[in-house]
Amino acid sequence: MAPIIKIEGLEKTYDNGFQALKGVDLDIHEGEVLALLGPNGAGKTTLISIICGLARATAGKVTVGGHDIAHDFREARKLIGLVPQEMSIEIFEKVEPNVRHSRGLFGKPRNDAYIEQILKQLTLWDKKDNRIRELSGGMKRRVMIAKALSHEPRILFLDEPTAGVDVELRKEMWEVMSELKKSGVTIILTTHYIEEAEAMADRVGVISKGELLLVEETKTLMKSFGKKELHIDLESATDTVPPALAARGVELGPNGESLIYSYDTSAKQTGITDILSELRQAGLRLNDLSTRQSSLEDIFVDLVHEQKQDEQGDAA
Repeated sequence: MAPIIKIEGLEKTYDNGFQALKGVDLDIHEGEVLALLGPNGAGKTTLISIICGLARATAGKVTVGGHDIAHDFREARKLIGLVPQEMSIEIFEKVEPNVRHSRGLFGKPRNDAYIEQILKQLTLWDKKDNRIRELSGGMKRRVMIAKALSHEPRILFLDEPTAGVDVELRKEMWEVMSELKKSGVTIILTTHYIEEAEAMADRVGVISKGELLLVEETKTLMKSFGKKELHIDLESATDTVPPALAARGVELGPNGESLIYSYDTSAKQTGITDILSELRQAGLRLNDLSTRQSSLEDIFVDLVHEQKQDEQGDAA
């Protein structure tokens, strides 16, 4: 099956010479949730803006549902719903008429049943007669999603949907995204919240300085890059790591009260048995053992660090 969005060699250079995107290639599959992960200024919003027709690419090609955005923009844009990072909403309007109006802007015939359906899906139906200014921040974001869905798009872009909201509201938004995915909508989510990508996405794309460093299934990414740390809490603090343990990569923890050993979860032998044997031979007694799984944040930091090292190597 052809990807619903195909991006080939996409570049964007601004008039001041800043290159926001550097040859991005990406296929997005229908019905998936793809998280584009990267720090502020990485190129996430620029990428979305080009796909949605809000900015022009310097080079490259993008097709949406088989429509080239440069030559068949109107047909491509009909397939897309966009929820921008910044609130852009008519606060003095009532909820239902405002959402219905958004549908009309795309030339869609009036369909009150469908508008009712999406308002109920987003738990906005009981607020349909409220003016938008009367709603909480979370409800306003839901209205923006309803407006983006009003013309029945197959693709929904969410640009930093939970930026600046509290943890409870963030989890509510995750629930909304889960329901949208169940309905078959393809979701492209940009975020710099690692836990958001880890919780929601089928695949994760990591962007840094305009380059797409990788795109991988979230579970596969965690498995292939995943490491665990064994934390050994000691009965008595130590100033140094015994040579036999240091040779195995064991490091001293904070204040010398623990030892830390990193190992590959996919390896046939973790080396933990040998570590514990060496520990006894060194005369160190332990209080407790615990393990910590590496997170998507650890993986992201490692990838960006590798990119910086590559750049420094090229510069040298």
